[in-house]
Amino acid sequence: MRAAACESDTHGRRGVREADSEIEAIEAARKLGLQLHILRPTNQGDIDAVFARLADLRVGALVVAADPFFFSRRQQLIALAAKHAVPAVYEWREFAEAGGLASYGTNLTDAYHQAGIYAGRILKGEKPGDLPVVQPTKFEFVINLNTAKALGIAVPTSLLASTDEVIE
Repeated sequence: MRAAACESDTHGRRGVREADSEIEAIEAARKLGLQLHILRPTNQGDIDAVFARLADLRVGALVVAADPFFFSRRQQLIALAAKHAVPAVYEWREFAEAGGLASYGTNLTDAYHQAGIYAGRILKGEKPGDLPVVQPTKFEFVINLNTAKALGIAVPTSLLASTDEVIE
């Protein structure tokens, strides 16, 4: 099976950490018997080209990385995934709410709340360097059953039981 990951390269600044993560992802996919293609649109027009490439590759699934570039173009991504019948998973729930198949990732509202707490502590005089690093603690799994049905995907009840929300 072929799978694809779509990550943004809008700034053209990929470092060692990104390259290492990419190698790890390709290796993990290989161990699962998957062939992973990583595609990087750099502008809105590239998104159409990426989906044309996905169709040429006949991928079985797509994972879209968390990125403001993709978030601002979520309607385009969701529409193209539907047009090309590509099951796609996104990082933020807003994608599933807008018609994407599924999302799993951090809760943006919680992340903004944590940023507000940090800002408040700094404004009260705490030094930013003295504040602890806070990792996200709330992750959400959302499945859109309408999209699954349109793609001809039967979602197992065991998977539905593990979701935070099912959109019907």
